Amino acid sequence: MDSSTDLFRRLEQLNAIGAALSKERDINRLLETILIAAKTITHADGGTLYRMTEDGKALRFEILRTDSLHIAMGGTTGNAINFPNLPLTNAKGEHNDSMVAAYAAIHDETVNIADAYTEAGFDFSGTRSFDERTGYRSQSFLTVPMKNHESEIIGVLQLINAQDPVTHQVNPFSAADQSLAESLASQAAIALTNRLLITQLEELFEALINLINLAIDEKSPYTGGHCQRVPALTMMLAEAADAAKEGPLASFKMDERDRYELKIAGLLHD
Repeated sequence: MDSSTDLFRRLEQLNAIGAALSKERDINRLLETILIAAKTITHADGGTLYRMTEDGKALRFEILRTDSLHIAMGGTTGNAINFPNLPLTNAKGEHNDSMVAAYAAIHDETVNIADAYTEAGFDFSGTRSFDERTGYRSQSFLTVPMKNHESEIIGVLQLINAQDPVTHQVNPFSAADQSLAESLASQAAIALTNRLLITQLEELFEALINLINLAIDEKSPYTGGHCQRVPALTMMLAEAADAAKEGPLASFKMDERDRYELKIAGLLHD
């Protein structure tokens, strides 16, 4: 496959990925989709997705993948990432520019490194330690900040070891790889921000309904607890129907959106 054909195919993938990101409701699956998509369109063997901590002082590991080592942590895997956060400042309050991911977040700048073992200016001691333990050879790095619609850095996407799709030889990330990753990071940041905002609105709406229901329950001594019991019973019946393997309800299935809408309907029944 020539380079122009490969680039066109990857651009098509990027468009499809953008549409998929806008539809994903689950935050963990969304983050996982972002990293896997970035790895796919850049032919990267590994990668990490970081999110900014709530106080804006550090980057938190969210998703980690290295295909050749069969490492999958965070997201929907159930394997917790126990690595400490990456602080954006050191003990003196100075910028933590020695860590690539922190540097990208602090300066809102993509960092493209051909070989971590010969690159000056960054601390790759942790990377070398990992390589010694696993026999891996971390070489090329592409680190891209994720910025929301208000130009705030909300995370960092880091890809490791770009591979030739045919020979699997590790190469530096190309200019095309960088452009594609930056475009995906931009789309991903907006999709993640939108999903978080929608989730917050849904939680606020549900809290308001619960408050009204509690007031209704408190008002009547005869139907106390009714507004709380009906939604619970509704979901119990729905889950039982969803779990049915035989009989007239065997074909009944719910996704997360169905569950949310049914729960809200139960809360609003009065």
